[in-house]
Amino acid sequence: MKKIEHIGIAVRDLAKANALFAALLGREHYKVEEVVSEGVKTSFFEMGESKIELLAATGPDSPIARFLEKRGEGVHHIAFAVDDIRAEMRRLAEAGFQPLQEEPRLGADGKWVAFFHPKTTAGVLIELCQDREEA
Repeated sequence: MKKIEHIGIAVRDLAKANALFAALLGREHYKVEEVVSEGVKTSFFEMGESKIELLAATGPDSPIARFLEKRGEGVHHIAFAVDDIRAEMRRLAEAGFQPLQEEPRLGADGKWVAFFHPKTTAGVLIELCQDREEA
């Protein structure tokens, strides 16, 4: 793993959260993007080499809606940048970490993504990210 790519934070109201984080960080978000397949709208803030990703549900059945219902707003996941997402998925699975899918899928911010179950990662949802053009 190369670095923390981003920290994902689940929010109920993306516009309010954008204003809050803009005030907190002293900068505006650089991108809002909807990932239809995940039922989520995201907003990104740059923080040096890493990012903050705000996640809001676009419908009541999305994973983010379920997370918010169960846990409320807060840290949803930590994402790590990797050079070879498939190799890293294999390495983690062989080490006993439970992947949530067998193959990477397209995610927000121009990335291939793969997630690992929080039950096997000390209660934190882990995401691997690789730039699309590199996969």
